[in-house]
Parts: sequence; structure tokens; C-alpha cells
Amino acid sequence: MLAQMLIRDRLAHKRPVFSFEFFPPRTADGEKALLQSLERLAPLEPDFVSVTWGAGGSTRARTLDLVAQIKRDFGVEAVAHLTCVESSREQIAQVLDQLEHAGITNVLALRGDPPRGQSTFVPAADGFAHASELVAFIRERAGDRLCIGAACYPEVHPEAASAEVDLRHLAAKVDAGVDYLITQLFFDNERFFGFERQLRAAGVNVPLLAGIMPVTNVAQIQRFSQMCGATIPAVLRERLGEVEGDAQEVFWTGVSFAAHQCRGLLRPGGGTAFTRLPAPVAGVHFYTLNKSPAARAIFEILRLARVGF
Repeated sequence: MLAQMLIRDRLAHKRPVFSFEFFPPRTADGEKALLQSLERLAPLEPDFVSVTWGAGGSTRARTLDLVAQIKRDFGVEAVAHLTCVESSREQIAQVLDQLEHAGITNVLALRGDPPRGQSTFVPAADGFAHASELVAFIRERAGDRLCIGAACYPEVHPEAASAEVDLRHLAAKVDAGVDYLITQLFFDNERFFGFERQLRAAGVNVPLLAGIMPVTNVAQIQRFSQMCGATIPAVLRERLGEVEGDAQEVFWTGVSFAAHQCRGLLRPGGGTAFTRLPAPVAGVHFYTLNKSPAARAIFEILRLARVGF
């Protein structure tokens, strides 16, 4: 039986935590590349890695296989994403049973994006319309045997009517049984710290992990930012515009900016004697897109500078 570790316990005894996110590959070449990335990142001893959950049946099965393989073969705690997309209560219950049987005790509960070709989310028959419902279902069924993470948007969920409405929905989700939160990608630390202040003022006190995506492709990051409502600061946007035609320059621009961003999150500074400085972030979660070089480079920069270590 594999040793079990709950992310909430790790967060209770270690700050900051570092983690990486991957997605199940669809091809043999993609799987090979993913395994190579895992082999290169495992020596960094991340606190956990997470694996996303696709809308198709084969991708879902691969998520289950991957989280078990990561924990078994790489000795790294794995978190399985679980969404409401095209899933009934019975199907979700079956997945939870499979995860527990495989020794996986950590899940990230999400509503999920509409399947390709659909502009709005439609819940499955006997399924869930919101992540808060999924969280409540998992918590009622598994009790404290599972640790439940969830997502949040520092710059407001794109579908929310307002920041206030978004915050109320997030608080309800946490009240349903969330142990910690991971943010969607962002590039402006001030927006993150402002969002954290709003959370705490609303009584949401679970640990908040910062989601960081190093820029490695300009068109790609522009598309992702538009999808999730993330603002690209002018200084980064202008620099990317200058180097867009040079892949190596784009890579190092993204790494440098993300490393600087992480330093500001892990060692907040500035302000005046009359300004209360923000506390260091509870953890950093890297969106890797199944590639290791950028995340490894940032990790090494932080380690050499003794930031977070």
C-alpha cells in the first residue's frame, strides 16, 4: 500500500509548498515527453503534482492511470483533478472509489470548461452545475479521508456577474468542504494580494496557492489570458512584443518575469512603515503544459537565491 499524504497536512507543517500541473497526453509522443518532464522535475522534490481531467472517457482513464503512476514510480504525491463535465453523480462516485483504491487521497474539484464546440456549461443528467456542489458531494461521501483543493480567480471568474458575486460563490464553495485554493494564472502580484485581502475579509481562511504560468509562447499565453481573464502587465506585453520572433528570447523573458514574480510572492517587500506588508504566499503551483525547462529554470533561480528554501 502506498504511503498516504494529505495536502492539507503538508500545508499545516510546511510553507511554502511547490507543485506542478500536467495534463494527460493524447499521443505516444506526448506521453514520452510527459514522462521525461516528470523525470526531470522529480529530483526537485515538489510537494505534489496535479493531473488535469479531460472531457473524454479515454482522457479521464489516463488521468487515473497517471496519478497512480506518478505516486508509484516517481515517489511524488499526486492530485487528481475532478470535474463536473459530462459526469453523473454515479460516475463521480465510481471515480472516487477508484482513486481511493489506488491510494490517491487528494483531489482538485472543479466545475470544468464546456466541452469543445460548446460556449456554455450544461450539467450532465443527474450531474452538478457548480464546483460547490461537487465539493459538497465529495466531502459528504469521503469525509476527511480525502483532501479537497479548488480553483479561484484573482481577477474574477469570466462568467461572474461581478467581483462581489464571484467572492460569494467562492466562499460558498470553501464552506462546502475545500481545504485549500489554487489560483488561475496571473501576472500581476498586486492583483493577487488584493484578492487575498478580499478573501480574508470575507472570512475565507484556507491556504491560497499562487498559480504561475511561465510564458514560452506569445500567442498561446495571449489566448490563455483571454480565456481566464488574466491581465498581462504593460512591461511584460511590451517586452514580449519586442522578442516575439525569437523563441529563445521569449523563453528567457518568460522565465525571468516568472522568477521575479515568484520572488515577490515568496518575499513580499516595499511599502512604508505605515503599510502592512502582505504575508508570503502559502505555495506556488506551476502550470507546466507538460514541459519541464521553464519550471526547472525558475525553481533553480529561486533555490540559488534562497527564496522559499
